[in-house]
Amino acid sequence: MAGFRTLSSGLRALQPGAFGADPRGERMARIRRSPHFKDGVFQNPGGPARTRPSGSTLDFAKVFFDKDTRPRRTPKGTVPVHSTTLADIARPPATGLRLTWMGHSSVLAEIDGRRVLFDPVWGERCSPFPFAGPKRLHPAPLPLAALGPVDVVVISHDHYDHLDMPTIKALAGTDTLFAVPLGVGAHLEHWGVSADRLRELDWHESTKVGGLTLTATPARHFCGRGLRNTQHTLWASWVVAGDEHRIYHSGDTGYFDGFQEIGAEHGPFDATMIQIGAYSDFWPDIHMTPEEGMRAHLDLQGGPEHGPMLPIHWATFNLATHPWADPGEGTLAAARAVGAGVALPRPGEPFEPTAETVPSEPWWRGVALAPAGGRAPGEVLAGAGIKAASDAAAVAQADTVSDGARGAGKGTEDPETLPAG
Repeated sequence: MAGFRTLSSGLRALQPGAFGADPRGERMARIRRSPHFKDGVFQNPGGPARTRPSGSTLDFAKVFFDKDTRPRRTPKGTVPVHSTTLADIARPPATGLRLTWMGHSSVLAEIDGRRVLFDPVWGERCSPFPFAGPKRLHPAPLPLAALGPVDVVVISHDHYDHLDMPTIKALAGTDTLFAVPLGVGAHLEHWGVSADRLRELDWHESTKVGGLTLTATPARHFCGRGLRNTQHTLWASWVVAGDEHRIYHSGDTGYFDGFQEIGAEHGPFDATMIQIGAYSDFWPDIHMTPEEGMRAHLDLQGGPEHGPMLPIHWATFNLATHPWADPGEGTLAAARAVGAGVALPRPGEPFEPTAETVPSEPWWRGVALAPAGGRAPGEVLAGAGIKAASDAAAVAQADTVSDGARGAGKGTEDPETLPAG
């Protein structure tokens, strides 16, 4: 037995630091006491969810390697990133609420005088390795160091495209607090975040940070970073409420009836940030399609008359087999079908959800391959105007980003695609 322990210890020593750490001690004891932890794992609302691709490996391979659809999974040119500067976000928002989508699920929320950073990922790849895994399709809109002080960093779950070790290590050297789901704190402590800066919550638990109330709410997903998926860390959506405003971030989730309950208890919201990308018929329980995302938004808001939806979890990494622009197109169509408000900022473009207008142009059309069946005439004309604006933005961006960031932003390579996490 001693020999097996030595071998096990040796294998752990070879694991990359990005794998993080498993919960132990009092943290694990608290996990076992959770009403959502049963039979050794956290349970999803609505019953068991398929957390791995369904169907045969051959069926998945046929879709993954299809030569006709594969090129559509990346943009055909430079993604028009808004050249965010510290000056853009240094002035307080006129309405008291401003959101800046940094790409994928990373959002800076300035709410009632406080700054909240959701799922910050500034790394080049969402992977434990610097040489493999899905690579960014556009650079981060601004360096992490130029973001300015952040009151609290909120993490939805521990997958690599939401919890990025290099980003967390950089933030560990600041004064920010971290609000994370139960068990995720083990990773952060392993990377240098002190325990007194962690607010580790189970579903329906809340914490106060500088006048804001942050509440972990249910989601339908899963966890895991290492070679084994132990389901010992929780996943969550989040409600952040101030004196005047309240917002919702979905994290990653499949659609479930709990959105109505969250909305009834905490909504309506001045804005929702909803996952609408990296969906697939191979994993339908753990990610939402744009149509499901809009349905979740309406459940949370109690109808289309309340604050807009910001689509997240798309455009930055290639994590599924659908075309790159489909989440944007699907969200726009779903919003129009029900008369709901939707904000469509370019990555890095700050906007105020309660202002009279929010970004609404389908900016991606200028750099996306056209659908196989072509676009309607009106869409072609709109796309041409957006393409001109995108080209101008790309030129401006090229003057400010480094050579390395320029390479990451071109989106012309076909980066590795992994089943979505």
